Amino acid sequence: MSIAYCNTNMRVPAGFRNLLEGLVREVLREQPTNVVTFAARYFQKLLELREADGIDPVAWGAMLED
Repeated sequence: MSIAYCNTNMRVPAGFRNLLEGLVREVLREQPTNVVTFAARYFQKLLELREADGIDPVAWGAMLED
């Protein structure tokens, strides 16, 4: 996926779209009053999951995008 920006094509890293879609889904489901704090906690939980279980949601999302 490329995004045109100032006559430059930028590539979105593999898995990034899936990662952001997961965040958006949770924000819409939870309706937090402070989205920035919610996002920080969401990504912290994903990081802890990756470190504890070896499950990397970004790598998983990259496989789904292919």
